[in-house]
Amino acid sequence: MIEDVHIRNEEHRTHKAGWLRAAVLGANDGLIATASLMIGVSAARVSSSFLITAAVAGIVAGAMSMAVGEYISVRSQSDIEESDRNLEIQHLALDPEGELEELIHIYMNRGLTRELAEQVAHTMHERDALEAHLRDELGQFEHTKARPVQASIASSLSYTAGGIVPFLGALAPTMGAKVWSIVAFTIVGLIGTGVVSARLAGSGVVKTTLRILIGGSVGMAITAGIGSLVHLSGI
Repeated sequence: MIEDVHIRNEEHRTHKAGWLRAAVLGANDGLIATASLMIGVSAARVSSSFLITAAVAGIVAGAMSMAVGEYISVRSQSDIEESDRNLEIQHLALDPEGELEELIHIYMNRGLTRELAEQVAHTMHERDALEAHLRDELGQFEHTKARPVQASIASSLSYTAGGIVPFLGALAPTMGAKVWSIVAFTIVGLIGTGVVSARLAGSGVVKTTLRILIGGSVGMAITAGIGSLVHLSGI
C-alpha cells in the first residue's frame, strides 16, 4: 500500500518545476533567438562565413546571458526565502506562544476544530517549530526550494542545444537554401520542444506545441522583415 502510494507520488511534477521551467525557456529561447538572428542576417545579404560567425557568437552570448540571468533571478528568490527563514526564527524567539497561536489559526482555517488544531500545532512545535511555520505559514517546501545553480546550468545547456538546431540549417550549400533550411530546422525544433515540454509538464501536447510554434514563427518573421529593411536601407 505505502509503496504504491510512493510510486504514484513520483508522477507529480512540482519538484521538477525549477529546472524544467529554466530548461524549456532556455531551449525555446535558443531556437527562436538563434534562428531569428540567422534569418535576419541572411535577409541582409551577408556572406556565408559571416552568417556562421554571427550564429556561433549568438549561441555563446545567449547561453552565457541565460546562465547569468537565470542565476540572478533564482538567487533573488533564494535570498527572499532565506530572509523569511531568518525572520521566522526571530519571531519564534520573541513570541513562541503567539507563533503557536498563529499556527493553530492556520490549521483551523483549513477545517480543523480548535481542539484538534491545538493538538496538531503543539505536536508540530515540539517536533520542529521552524519547519512547521516555514511550511504551513509561508509555503516553503524542500522540493520547491529555489536552486539558482541548477536553474542556471539547465537554462544555459538547453539554450545551447536549442541554438544548435537552426545552426545546422546554415550548412546548406547556398544562401537561399540556408534560409529555408534554417526555417525548416527551427520549425522541427520548436515542435520537438513543444512535445517534450508538454510531456514533462503533463500538459496538452497539441496546445503547448502550437503555442511555441506560433510564437517562434512570429519572431522569425519579424526579424526577417527587419533584416530585409536593413539591407534595403543600406545601413
